[in-house]
Amino acid sequence: MLRYILRRVLWLIPVIIVVSFIVYGLLDLAPGSVIDTIDTSQLTPEQVADLYRQYDLDRSILYRYGKYMFNLVQGDLGTSLSTGRSVWDDFARGFPFTFRLSLVSLIIGVAIAIPMGIFAAKRAGSVWDTLTTGFTLLGMSMPSFWIGLLLIMLFSVRLNWLPPIYTAGNPLCYVMPGITGGLMMSATVTRQTRSAMLEVLRADYIRTAQAKGVPQKQRTWKHALRNAWIPIITQIGITLGRTLAGSAVVETVYSWPGIGRLTVTAVAQRDAIMACGLVILTCILYVAVLLAVDIIYAFVDPRIKAQYQSGKRRKAA
Repeated sequence: MLRYILRRVLWLIPVIIVVSFIVYGLLDLAPGSVIDTIDTSQLTPEQVADLYRQYDLDRSILYRYGKYMFNLVQGDLGTSLSTGRSVWDDFARGFPFTFRLSLVSLIIGVAIAIPMGIFAAKRAGSVWDTLTTGFTLLGMSMPSFWIGLLLIMLFSVRLNWLPPIYTAGNPLCYVMPGITGGLMMSATVTRQTRSAMLEVLRADYIRTAQAKGVPQKQRTWKHALRNAWIPIITQIGITLGRTLAGSAVVETVYSWPGIGRLTVTAVAQRDAIMACGLVILTCILYVAVLLAVDIIYAFVDPRIKAQYQSGKRRKAA
């Protein structure tokens, strides 16, 4: 297991290099620069030229990227070109908001997806199964910003029940962003739950348990779901990783002070240092979530745990 974790961590290094270079290159190709976000109307041409030299904009992209990676190897994520604040400080300030929103979305999404997926699998081929499949397709097809705007129009503009944007100290501001993220999560997890349960419910041991008189509820929740957890957990982990990485669209719609909205702001301001730093930290976070999911496999499925133990015994022999 330790070897597997180390291999996954080492694979993170080329991923960070490739992703950071792509972000740097795209921001360099985009029109404008961080200088365009500064009011230079009162500056002389010489002062503007000094600003370009200060931000190394008079150098090639390879020089700027190499300088950034040299500092990164030393543990320095850099300082924002637009705000002057440390990238790590801004990430640490925004991550708790993204984490809490992701947790709310996860609870809502799983609470909807697991029962609905089991319900559809037990009634495969029926009208209820078709309606559930239609719901998942609809949820996967609808853009999250559109769902967010509909919720704002209904619950904030018309009914005036919920705040449309983040409000400090008001727990109700989590409701609409949590529902938006939860609906997007539930669509994919429901499909995966239905598929995994459908395969397990047709297995021989389930028919044997039915022949022995095991109650249907026990067959479903104890025997079937327990053996169908692996693909379901995988899908939950992937979706949670995306949400923790910062759902830029949802956070922008609800003016949420998380890392997703911070990344959008950095890109809009052509702040390559901030954008690259946030993307790198996001990659590390995403890989950490997937690694945690792989470790959970060993606790959920005894067969995987036995493989690790047998591998240790063979190595010892």
